[in-house]
Amino acid sequence: MDGQALRHSQRAITELVDLRSDTVTRPTAGMRAAMAAAEVGDDVYGDDPTVNRLQAVAAEKFGFESALFFPTGTQSNLAALMAHCGRGDEYLVGQEAHTYKYEQGGAAVLGSIQPQPLENDSCGGIPLHRIAAAIKPADIHFARTRLLALENTISGRVLPREYQRESTEFAHSKGLATHLDGARIFNAAVKLSISAREAASGFDSVSVCLSKGLGAPAGSILVASKSLIEDARRWRKALGGGMRQAGVLAAAGLYALEHHVARLAEDHDNAEHLAQGLQAAGLRVVAPQTNVVYVDIPAQEIEALSEHLGRRGIVAALAPRTRLVTHLDLSRAKIDAAVRAFREFPRCAALAQ
Repeated sequence: MDGQALRHSQRAITELVDLRSDTVTRPTAGMRAAMAAAEVGDDVYGDDPTVNRLQAVAAEKFGFESALFFPTGTQSNLAALMAHCGRGDEYLVGQEAHTYKYEQGGAAVLGSIQPQPLENDSCGGIPLHRIAAAIKPADIHFARTRLLALENTISGRVLPREYQRESTEFAHSKGLATHLDGARIFNAAVKLSISAREAASGFDSVSVCLSKGLGAPAGSILVASKSLIEDARRWRKALGGGMRQAGVLAAAGLYALEHHVARLAEDHDNAEHLAQGLQAAGLRVVAPQTNVVYVDIPAQEIEALSEHLGRRGIVAALAPRTRLVTHLDLSRAKIDAAVRAFREFPRCAALAQ
């Protein structure tokens, strides 16, 4: 590809309105500069000063003793589950949870940990009576229930603070540890106007993605006690997550924590604006709490609508229940362009049926 074609391709990508996920964000100019200037070392030896700084900043921000940098949130969650649970142990988890539904059963496949999936309620939590009923008695016939794992946000929903307190206190009273898949925990904190420390309250470990709404190109942080982080460090190495000069990525994470947290409110506002626009066009929309909008699309219209949107530079993973996600790369003007594209669909009225 020659230089002109490359520039044209890059411009075309920049002009796309990509609503598939907040994982599609690209590093900003300031983030790229921070990455280029990052001081690095071999992180497997603990020698990367930028990684060490990121881990210290994250631990302090969330109120934990220690933290560990991972390449992905999936690996961070899995290492946490394996640090909490031994072979043949069990963890309680919601049926909608990412660690259960979208991570290829890694806890069972790689960790020999039995998941006990429980039905989530409308707020995204697991009712306490379901948790209580699922805890196994001390009997050699059963797996040992060791851990309660929750998620916040979950499918864009924010766990109520009172539920968070009650569920973690209940789990601890039953001898269970608690883990939070906090991939979008900063969205929850911004929505509730609370600190990161408050958002993590009650959990023994929290996995935090830097590569979603915060806009880093890769990376997640696990925060926990020193002893659990040491166990997770061993599992990270076994899972192939030991990185060398990872400070280049850690610098992006530090930049994101400093510059991109408060601006998540813009994504939330844009999601509300998108939802209102699609509702006005007659579509059936689930009102968003954060940056995730769900829209019902009749199955028979998906192919035609996808082609229509694609011709207008709108990228969306259409399904009968379509998830549209606002993020750092989507301005209000791009949101308006997406709304117009839906409205201009020749059979727009059919989408509401």
